[in-house]
Amino acid sequence: MPAKDNSIIKGAGTALIAFALFSTHDALVKSLSGIHPFQIAFFAFLFSFLPFTLFIGVDPVERSLRPNRPLLIGLRCIFHAGSIICAFYAFSVLPLAQVYAMLFATPVLITLLSIPLLGEKVRLIRWVAILLGLSGVMVVLNPTASSFSIGHIAALMSAVFGACNSINTRKIGDTEHSATLLLFPMIGNVLLSGVLMYFVYTPMPGYALLVCALVGLLSVTGHKILISAFRTTEAQFIAPTQYSQILWASLFGVVFFNETLQTTTVVGSIIIILSGVLFIWRELSVSVNMPVLKTRNVRASGGPPLVSVEADKEKSVKRDN
Repeated sequence: MPAKDNSIIKGAGTALIAFALFSTHDALVKSLSGIHPFQIAFFAFLFSFLPFTLFIGVDPVERSLRPNRPLLIGLRCIFHAGSIICAFYAFSVLPLAQVYAMLFATPVLITLLSIPLLGEKVRLIRWVAILLGLSGVMVVLNPTASSFSIGHIAALMSAVFGACNSINTRKIGDTEHSATLLLFPMIGNVLLSGVLMYFVYTPMPGYALLVCALVGLLSVTGHKILISAFRTTEAQFIAPTQYSQILWASLFGVVFFNETLQTTTVVGSIIIILSGVLFIWRELSVSVNMPVLKTRNVRASGGPPLVSVEADKEKSVKRDN
């Protein structure tokens, strides 16, 4: 088997592991549905500093965590916090698969926002993909049903914040280390959720704190594994593996939360995934060497797009030399 094929298989397989961890992360968040999302976010991100510090400590590459563009990093913190908190609330009140289906619309929103914010031109194929993705979201939402709730709004807002986060990161990804892009949103989340938690705090049992610690561990570990996947192969081969989360969501929902898959969720998810595949096909047809999708891999629970991986690798090589 050619070396490139091996790298594709290895990279995609590594990404599948990362997204499995992310799905487990989200299922654990849902298991704490009796606790306010502000509290879950605060303690999860507080505990995430432990594995983050460990990974930084064992990293042989010396790096400065000071941001080069602090204003845009500040915006990233706001968008990231909004995406996380909204997603946590949506997970607490809606079936996992339904939340994922709406969050998978993030690439559609990124493309729409890139027109006014980045001045990008959208060709026919991408417009078809946009309309297809939006129609899938409408099928999932089923606006004629009486079950439409604030949870659906929260899931959509999480997707909007995630798209804004990705657009912002496209402007700064080549100038910041991935560790910097991870650290400051973590700090921002702790500060913001800490302030919000003040108004809703209730004592938490010990098991809930343990679950929050595990959520923080899975979040940081998943991102480290995903970085490894991006370093192994091109982002265009990583992007489709994100859709494996819908399978994990369905499994966890049925087994642990007694959820039933609604027909609208299944049909809407298929339409949204087809929209994503169309986006991927379009990017592959435009450029194999410089895939735009490397800036669009936004995971469901608001994790940061890992667009600085190549920049980190180049800087590491320069230091080694």
